[in-house]
Amino acid sequence: MTVEFAVVLPAVALVLTLLVGAVVLVDRQGALQLAAATAARAAGRGDTVTAAAAVAAVPGATVAQRTPPGLVCVDLTRPCPGLFSGIVLRASGCAAAGGR
Repeated sequence: MTVEFAVVLPAVALVLTLLVGAVVLVDRQGALQLAAATAARAAGRGDTVTAAAAVAAVPGATVAQRTPPGLVCVDLTRPCPGLFSGIVLRASGCAAAGGR
């Protein structure tokens, strides 16, 4: 019984670590998407201060702004730290230009 427990315990710890890391990754993706949507709405209204504050709320994010006809779109990217460092999170948000 002790040998089986000693063999299984590291596997269980690894699975739990991966699960917690995945939950953190999904949370960061949600925060990035919220920041992109908020920044796009603010940029659509012409409120650059609020747009910059929304992007600044996500540390390490890089921003790119596009302006298709009648829209303002904000694209954010952010590399994941730690266990999932090879993954780059991306989020986009678009809003009507001019706040219409």
